[in-house]
Amino acid sequence: MAEHPAYPVGLRLAGRRVVVIGGGQVAQRRLPALIATGADIVLVSPSATPSVEAMADAGELRWERRPFADGDLSDAWYVLIASSDTEANTRASAEAERNRTWCVRSDNAEAATAWTPATGRSEGVTVAVLTGRDPRRSAGVRDAIVEGLRDGSLVAPRHRTRTPGVALVGGGPGDPELITVRGRRLLAEADVVIADRLGPRDLLDELPPHVEVIDAAKIPYGRYMAQEAINNALIEHAKAGKAVVRLKGGDPFVFGRGMEEAQALAEAGIACTVVPGISSSISVPGAAGIPVTHRGVAHEFTVVSGHVAPDDPRSLVDWPALARLRGTLVLLMAVDKIGAIALTLIAHGKSPSTPVALIQEGTTAAQRRVDATLETAAEAARTGDVRPPAVIVIGDVVSVGAGPGGDGGSGDGDGHDGPGGGPDRG
Repeated sequence: MAEHPAYPVGLRLAGRRVVVIGGGQVAQRRLPALIATGADIVLVSPSATPSVEAMADAGELRWERRPFADGDLSDAWYVLIASSDTEANTRASAEAERNRTWCVRSDNAEAATAWTPATGRSEGVTVAVLTGRDPRRSAGVRDAIVEGLRDGSLVAPRHRTRTPGVALVGGGPGDPELITVRGRRLLAEADVVIADRLGPRDLLDELPPHVEVIDAAKIPYGRYMAQEAINNALIEHAKAGKAVVRLKGGDPFVFGRGMEEAQALAEAGIACTVVPGISSSISVPGAAGIPVTHRGVAHEFTVVSGHVAPDDPRSLVDWPALARLRGTLVLLMAVDKIGAIALTLIAHGKSPSTPVALIQEGTTAAQRRVDATLETAAEAARTGDVRPPAVIVIGDVVSVGAGPGGDGGSGDGDGHDGPGGGPDRG
């Protein structure tokens, strides 16, 4: 039998009885995929890992808390044997053979009638790889294929008709490797990409030549008409049957005007998918060695847009309330307003010695960090020539961790499209 290859097949187990012998680490790894099939799973084991027990408590499987007994495999369509009891495994394997039930045996692949392939999934595609007696190679081949499908480097054209629409994709804080898997895949499948200047620009170089890339900062009609022009461009290309990606810095809904675009698309009857991105408000401080929360230091953090000064009538921020908070304050789009903000916070009770970090171009090769206090932040920004995009962190967490030597940082929100319209990069 070992000289012949296994016959690959996809089992449709929904509603069908599947028996798992053993509740240890092997079962813990295999059970989620079995649960996802909708199988009627019976676990036979005197003990189980906490994760497996949680699956039973959640009603995802039935747990018989005892050793294997003859007859347990009756009416089973599929069996997974994964216990540490070799004698019980042998008896269960023999029963499966008598019942003509396909059986995977984790402790002895040669005694099994089925092998578990290394599997992975990406956007409705299941990849299953078998390489005989080399499971590590199977996993390596699986990982390479799935990663290629996810990031678009392995092109698998769709032969069914695509539904035109728009994806609002959060590109993350700046490092092109920090975009989500789904965001990167949608970029690879796009016909048109409308990109903010603060999106991960390096990803645009990877797009195929036929993809039309539109710089949102150069859409005509002037600065204050830019958002309306962007909305119109999204609608126009989607109505032309194109798959459109709106690539934004950070997260589309964190100072990125993503909801305005989603509303415009909804009014035009165009399907819209929102792909969240890693917000610079959390990721940039973290990359610079600053946790926005830390046990015994900060139990909350507040993210604020600083694109208008505290005394500006357009400001919606309750600065006196922020000054009273004991946690972390994260400012986006605030480089040129940090002086006024610091004075306001101090005037309402914040200590002038509160630590401050200004992190420019976080998570990129150009990242740098300038440390100060609330009293000296404005001067530090000036003498340090700190420029947008930058994230400003105020609070005792600044003094926790790596300090100025931390190796990450940038900002999300200095947008091209007018006050309040910047993406989430600082």
